[in-house]
Amino acid sequence: MKFLFATIMIAQLASAFRAPATSSTRRFIQSQNNRATDAAFGTRQQFHRKNLSRQQPFLITTRRHMSETVEEAAPAAASAAAPAGYPFASIESKWQAYWKENNTFKTPERRTTNEDGTVTKSKNKKKYVLDMFPYPSGAGLHVGHPEGYTASDVMSRYWRMTSHDVLHPIGWDSFGLPAEQFAINTGTHPEVETKKNIANFKRQLQMLGFSYNWEKEIATTDVDYVKWTQWIFLQLYKKGLANQSEVSVNWCPALGTVLANEEVINGLSERGDHPVVRLPLRQWVLKITEYADRLEQGLEGLDWPSGTMTAQEQWIGKSEGTEIDFKVDGVDEKKITVFTTRADTLFGVTYVTLAPEHPLVSSVTTSDRKEEVDAYVTAASSRSDLDRTSSKEKTGVFTGGYAIHPLTNEKVPIWIGDYVLGSYGTGAVMAVPAHDERDFEFASKFGLEVKWVVEPTKKDDELSTEKAFTEAGINVNSGEFDGLKTEKAKKAITAKLAEMSSGGPKVTYKLRDWVFSRQRYWGEPIPIYFPIDFPEGVEDSTVDPKDDGCEHTIRFDKPIPVDEADLPLTLPEMEDFSPGDDPAGCLARAKDWRYFQKDGKWYARETNTMPQWAGSCWYYFRFLDPKNGESAFSPELDEDWMPVDLYVGGAEHAVLHLLYARFWHQVLYDLGYTKHPEPFQKLVHQGMILGSDGEKVRVMR
Repeated sequence: MKFLFATIMIAQLASAFRAPATSSTRRFIQSQNNRATDAAFGTRQQFHRKNLSRQQPFLITTRRHMSETVEEAAPAAASAAAPAGYPFASIESKWQAYWKENNTFKTPERRTTNEDGTVTKSKNKKKYVLDMFPYPSGAGLHVGHPEGYTASDVMSRYWRMTSHDVLHPIGWDSFGLPAEQFAINTGTHPEVETKKNIANFKRQLQMLGFSYNWEKEIATTDVDYVKWTQWIFLQLYKKGLANQSEVSVNWCPALGTVLANEEVINGLSERGDHPVVRLPLRQWVLKITEYADRLEQGLEGLDWPSGTMTAQEQWIGKSEGTEIDFKVDGVDEKKITVFTTRADTLFGVTYVTLAPEHPLVSSVTTSDRKEEVDAYVTAASSRSDLDRTSSKEKTGVFTGGYAIHPLTNEKVPIWIGDYVLGSYGTGAVMAVPAHDERDFEFASKFGLEVKWVVEPTKKDDELSTEKAFTEAGINVNSGEFDGLKTEKAKKAITAKLAEMSSGGPKVTYKLRDWVFSRQRYWGEPIPIYFPIDFPEGVEDSTVDPKDDGCEHTIRFDKPIPVDEADLPLTLPEMEDFSPGDDPAGCLARAKDWRYFQKDGKWYARETNTMPQWAGSCWYYFRFLDPKNGESAFSPELDEDWMPVDLYVGGAEHAVLHLLYARFWHQVLYDLGYTKHPEPFQKLVHQGMILGSDGEKVRVMR
């Protein structure tokens, strides 16, 4: 199996690295590909006839491959691929034993301290070769794992043979919901199952003979690793990049957890069809938006697939436009702020739409409209953001209130529509039905006014009143701005608003701050605690908040970071890991762990845990220095080995993992812990193994 992947990967990597191939090299690669294909799938003629054309992707052809593990598939494939008479079992075991005994793949030291105190640095070039480390599931390795690992192993061996110093480590992204769910179902502690799975993964990888330096092995669940993950969180907190916020989330009481938008369908959980409600929960949020410009600019100069670069740019979603304030009629000191990239259409506004969760909904709603508005808001609360924005049917309700147009002083009605999201932008939009398709559909359904304020540049082009005109053009019906082309009208109207203190230029991002809390057990505890208040006249020494009848208030508004000397903050031992119906999560039930005294005062620990993303945001740093108990990694090793020269992993991580890791890295760079502004210089996606039906091979996590 590894032979099969290796021959295919040699050709892919030669292309990826733009290495010139001689005719003899091309003939060798072709012969190896042919031999591997014949061995695994029969003759090449059969293989092509069954599945392959020059335009098709490489396909695993049988259903059997979708369920078998590497351990099951490897002997048959390797034996078939081997030349006649090749003693695979004896040769492999002999040399794997030799590599282990002689520590063949030990990472060389890049600097040596001499007896006189001077330092001698290696003259070799370095190569840091990294795989996206796996989650150790109970199913063991699947065929997709060695596909990518073979690519990085080929390059590691090549660079060692060409006198490079090579760092090629492996470890485990071992926190995660599957292990916790298994614990809930079986009563086994997730740590026990995780360690068993890691041992199995390690055994399988060692059987495949990859050239990893096992001395660098790490797991994100190791106490020593958790300590430094928590330490990095504290650096984010001290820098003002981690704070608490009331975030509207999809809460499922039956499952006892927050669900992603994709997990909610028509107000019900995808798993079990349980009711889901939109609920404001106290969450820890990382201010990744403060690094939006840096994250976009940092892509320049990286050797990454163009599709991944584009995906990150689109996810960041930088947008330059205008912020506009609409006063609320009859409500003093209240205003509705909107953002638009089409300030030139401001004179075409005929109504304003608020998200159902907008804070001004109750203030602008008149008494005669309250019952209908309340019913609409309640109905919207059971739908996810994805469900609301993907629905083709436009719904809404009039509040009875009016906004004041900032330039004409006309009253425009205020509506509520669930296609507007409170979590996106300002939670309000100025509606210009003549020049926005969504607004046109809404206005058509509810009989709202349509004002045309932009016409085509070419006089011969007719303006249809049956649909919105969304292209650039020339302003009409816009007072002093008539006759201006779109771009000039945008600038002129924006300047006018700024002059009137009713708005001005604004840069926004599609990127949202990172909700960092999980109401689950199997994750890193967030190293924060809070003071406790008791009723007036009650002394701390006379009460115990662990008692059910003890009246007390946890002051979440006064977070206190755990002292770095007291890290790591470890999870409590619990017999019941089920989240329950309390949004605070199961750790809130571990009262002996949650409540503690310090200097005679009572405090309560944070009961949210970190998401699985946390450990994978910085693991490439810990590989440099996995046994360091004094710091996450030493500055010398950062200088010697960073950045990662080749990062191999799936394209499914194009946005979240890669964006989160780059964010943490840039923060550490700003704090002076690394000399390198970006973590991954070259990124390669290994592709995806498909089943005979052309579908992705599913892997249970």
